[in-house]
Amino acid sequence: MALRFDDKVVVITGAGHGLGKAHALAFAARGAKVVVNGRNHEAADGVVAEIKSQGGQAAANYDSVENGDKIIDTAIEAFGRVDVLINNAGVLRDVSFNKMTDEDWDLINAVHLRGVYKCTKAAWPHMINNKFGRIINVTSASGIYGNFGQVNYSTAKSGIIGFTKSCAIEGGKKNVFSNCVAPIAASRMTETIMPPDMLESLKPEAVVALSMYMCHESSECNAEVIECGGGWYAKIRVERAKGAHVEPTDGTWSPEDVKGVWDTVVDFKDADYPMTLQDTIKMCLKKPSSQEGYGSDKPPAATAS
Repeated sequence: MALRFDDKVVVITGAGHGLGKAHALAFAARGAKVVVNGRNHEAADGVVAEIKSQGGQAAANYDSVENGDKIIDTAIEAFGRVDVLINNAGVLRDVSFNKMTDEDWDLINAVHLRGVYKCTKAAWPHMINNKFGRIINVTSASGIYGNFGQVNYSTAKSGIIGFTKSCAIEGGKKNVFSNCVAPIAASRMTETIMPPDMLESLKPEAVVALSMYMCHESSECNAEVIECGGGWYAKIRVERAKGAHVEPTDGTWSPEDVKGVWDTVVDFKDADYPMTLQDTIKMCLKKPSSQEGYGSDKPPAATAS
């Protein structure tokens, strides 16, 4: 059965071009009423006109994502509600950290991190009151792994992951789900760093399909981080080594104690996959269960756990 979005209102930031535009057209084609946000009036109006020409409903908004309340107000005024929010807007200011200016840092964090916060904050009460909401925040592989020349961008995109997971915890019981997509797709941002033949194989429609699935009312996805591109989809999760507990010597811990168990600290054999902050607290408070692995000529100081 086709996944439809009839009577749902979808807000998409940065929807005048690229990935955002692809989202807008796809949601509209499946029955959604779409708010097309973009600073370029001509581009946003063009997407709205294209949707209407195909029998869909859409409204344009030209505000910065830093004014997220105005973007959501457009949805409420035009369609009376907001059900889905795609936080897609983004810019790049790539430069090595040594040469990075405050302006390079502030702009990226304003658009990516503060923009996601402001739009989500404005949409949140409507979704909570309606007991339905689906939020997709666009992160990046740079925010997961880091990348040269993108300290500003990586920081913002990494922050979006933490933002998403916390919102997922708070909204989950109210049927307001938050997820991240980390796309590799052809866009105005990637066309400056990828050759045309590579861009051709990374069409944004592959990313849109993932967003639409996770945003459907039948989806139970929440707090997920999914990498995607070219029709490939994969979940990212936290992997943690078993680690080692060090018993304090003379009432405290020493760097030598840490050095002595370092190989165990970074050994991912029999790794854990923690899901919550409580999983970490539990490990910190866990007491060593044995003192194996130490010679009889040395008092036991640590044990793997």
